[in-house]
Amino acid sequence: MNSDAGKKILIAGNPNVGKSVIFNDLTGSYATVSNYPGTSVEVSRGKGKIGSDEYDIIDTPGMYSLIPITEEERVSQKIILTEKADVLIHVIDAKNLERMLPFTFQLLEAGLPVILVLNIMDEAEKLGMKIDIPRLESELKIPVIPTVSVTGRGMDLLRGVIINYSADKDKFFLRYDKVIEEKIATMEALSKTEYMISKRAAAILLLQKDTGISALAKKKEPDFEKMASLADETAEASLHSVNYMLNMKRYQAAADIEEKVLSHAREEKVGFAETLSRLMMNPLTGIPILMVVLYFGFYKFIGGFGAGVLVDFLENTVFTGYVNPYVTKIVEGIVPWVSIQQLFVGEYGIITLGIRYAVAIILPIVGTFFIVFAVIEDTGYLPRLAMLIDRVFKQIGLSGRAVIPMVLGLGCKTMATMVTRTLSTNRERIMATLLLALAVPCAAQLGVILTLFKDNLSGFLIWAAIIFMIFLLVGFIGAKILPGEKPVFFMEVPPLRLPKLSNIIVKTYTRMVWYFVEVLPLFILASVLIWIGQITGVFDLLVGALVHPVRLLDLPDRTAVAFFFGFFRRDYGAAGLYELNTHGLLNGNQLLVASVVMTVFLPCIAQLIMNIKERGWKTGVGISVFILFFSFGSGLVLSAILKVTGVHL
Repeated sequence: MNSDAGKKILIAGNPNVGKSVIFNDLTGSYATVSNYPGTSVEVSRGKGKIGSDEYDIIDTPGMYSLIPITEEERVSQKIILTEKADVLIHVIDAKNLERMLPFTFQLLEAGLPVILVLNIMDEAEKLGMKIDIPRLESELKIPVIPTVSVTGRGMDLLRGVIINYSADKDKFFLRYDKVIEEKIATMEALSKTEYMISKRAAAILLLQKDTGISALAKKKEPDFEKMASLADETAEASLHSVNYMLNMKRYQAAADIEEKVLSHAREEKVGFAETLSRLMMNPLTGIPILMVVLYFGFYKFIGGFGAGVLVDFLENTVFTGYVNPYVTKIVEGIVPWVSIQQLFVGEYGIITLGIRYAVAIILPIVGTFFIVFAVIEDTGYLPRLAMLIDRVFKQIGLSGRAVIPMVLGLGCKTMATMVTRTLSTNRERIMATLLLALAVPCAAQLGVILTLFKDNLSGFLIWAAIIFMIFLLVGFIGAKILPGEKPVFFMEVPPLRLPKLSNIIVKTYTRMVWYFVEVLPLFILASVLIWIGQITGVFDLLVGALVHPVRLLDLPDRTAVAFFFGFFRRDYGAAGLYELNTHGLLNGNQLLVASVVMTVFLPCIAQLIMNIKERGWKTGVGISVFILFFSFGSGLVLSAILKVTGVHL
């Protein structure tokens, strides 16, 4: 390659094939490497020196084809159509040649400078698969590099090929049937514009009525109307869709190439990891496995250790025993005015309430959640969970892919709402946003609730059952009411792996820093606003407005303060319930009612802003209004049922 400035490398491929690991290796920078689809929702960019040249390197979101279905794929297609690359690294799973080569054909058809990386070679070798690399290079007429990106195997070879890359004059060419070829030739003849991809590839995408290339052609092509008419005529004249005919040819070609280059050194055996993988996705065995994960990962580790042991130590030993008395003494000694003292210490002080909540109650719970989440990510359990629950999710207007934002919501619902953009339809994105806001408790909120019920397993199970029923009921009704197309679901299932301790530590640390930097200023701001509200009387006025519905729920008046806190942040409000319970102000029934209402209460301010940003102000505000009435309505129904049945928890 020449040594011009501004060289660029694009990395493309399906989700879960190791693109992000290769990106990190080439750039030397850290990006979260997750073992589930959806990690690269935001495009990762970096710089890397390879040989004597510096490259701009772009890690595109996962995509299966140049014809996009999801938002991720649309972003990737746009990058490929608009960014001129010196090299495009197509990363595929070496175990799945036949399934992934069709996308390689599309990239080659587009005239792009492709290097094919066969990643996860160690897994292929364990299965006894032998790939004839020189033969595959000969068939495709491009460099093919076998790698194991997580260990760095093959990466030096890849760098060498990048340095010395030059396009082969003898190009790979896939010919379709006579009718399709004639239409492609006609479309090419009509095209007068140069694209970042070949005219042949642009013509094929136009025949497929792809919106991305059509938008570009509409702006640039003088004969766009004729081109659009040709696409319509082709669709009407064919017994099968153009997409179907093109894909069938590509998959047949992929199967032919795989037969030539792939052999098995020994008979394939189903190992322990593969057996466990199948058990995780089978409803009969997958649900018990999920229950085990939830019990030990969430109830025992996050609830017992994080929300129990760690919170008890930080809350009672560190803050109540040392920090609060010491700081209160200093502030009262320095500041003579009581009203100013109350800004920093006292019932709602920045230090004694805001920082104490953030550090002593929220941080250990969020930290233990992120540890569990990092382990689940690295093992590859998330995609298997998605496959397991896809059938149930279909009944509530979602696909199994929605498990990603739902599980992320157990960490932070603001972040999870942003990730809903990876879902394939607008209907599914609205449904996921509603259910996240309504019936998915964030890590800190869940941790506090686990602490509240740590000595009352039956109460916790009733709470969990109610929230799950609300999730399913609202989802089922919403799926019937909301217009739009049903979601399409397909997902790459990566191999099960033992998690790497270093990866878990880095991920947990990075996410805890991100969360703490976000949450601490909001807790301090909440304390300041409450202090201002106390001085002006606004706080008492707003809490007073909440007292009336709280009394209807048969809860003590001070619960209104916890609900009010919940609007600033859900976890802030949950910590308020923790405070009430610590002082013995809630009996078992009241605790259950308050926990249910707090769980399905208004989205916090940060999530409300994200809802409006992602779904528009009408939908964002509409979701909040619905949830406000639904939360207190649910509490009233539950309170009435407990009274009628005479249940005492």
